[in-house]
Amino acid sequence: MPDVNLASKYSSKVDERFYEASQAALALNSEYSFRGVRTVNVYSIPTVPLTDYTRSGTSRYGSPQDLENSVQELTVTRDRAFSFIIDRGDKNQSQMTMDAGKALSREIREVVVPEYDTYVFRTLALTACANNNTDDETATKSNAYALFLNAQEALGNHCVPDSGRVCFCSYRFANLLKQDPAFMRYGDASQKMLRKGIMGEVDGCRIVKVPASRLPTGCSFLLTHPLAATGPKQLEEYKIHDNPPGISGWLVEGRILYDCFVLKEKADAVWYHGTAVTASASSGGESGGESGGESGGESGGESGGETGGTTGG
Repeated sequence: MPDVNLASKYSSKVDERFYEASQAALALNSEYSFRGVRTVNVYSIPTVPLTDYTRSGTSRYGSPQDLENSVQELTVTRDRAFSFIIDRGDKNQSQMTMDAGKALSREIREVVVPEYDTYVFRTLALTACANNNTDDETATKSNAYALFLNAQEALGNHCVPDSGRVCFCSYRFANLLKQDPAFMRYGDASQKMLRKGIMGEVDGCRIVKVPASRLPTGCSFLLTHPLAATGPKQLEEYKIHDNPPGISGWLVEGRILYDCFVLKEKADAVWYHGTAVTASASSGGESGGESGGESGGESGGESGGETGGTTGG
């Protein structure tokens, strides 16, 4: 066979990874402002028990007690950052696929968002386990719906509002739920959901399927109400430096200040089903989901000069 130099080429279209938008925001409220401060103090005020009224004497209503209060300190501790360089020569010799704006978007959606979600779900799970609001019974296609209803009952017994509850479940648990005969007897609603391939609402509770990589290991589902937790994003700052000193190309940097807190008086509004989560385990949020080398996404080409966005929460 004669020596032939066969041609090859690289496509200018990048093979982008699948990704999931942030889901943790559905579990959080924004009733507490962290703007301009690192710590927010939240008061909790107790009540006093009823007593029998006495129709004689000077303490007819009972002995008065000093009404005290307690303070929960919410201090933002997660201060995270990233930095990467796109060399101008590398971009020019890779059919212009290494775009700084797209790389920044990719970093946010594949690294920043998964880490935040993972941290929020882990914080909720730790709170539920610390308060014994948990169950580790193995979920099957015969008991999945009963386990979900048991969690609903537990929240109801703690006077958590029926309206607004959200259940974050693994895809495995969602599959078991859809195979449970008891769920199938839920009626027309279950049939409609199965035909459409969505979960929607079950027993008035919104069902959100979450990738296993964002949930604690062994988690079947987390049931909560947004009133129970807040997740401030105090700083989201992203910058693209065009030809900074010493670099021919783009320096991309980002910094995120965030945290998640479950309010002490509403901790019973969080239920966790799955393998117990302990604080000694590796901290969730150090790496959420999969991170891609050259990160970024849909927005903008490379930016001239220095661009950035800052939001405070």
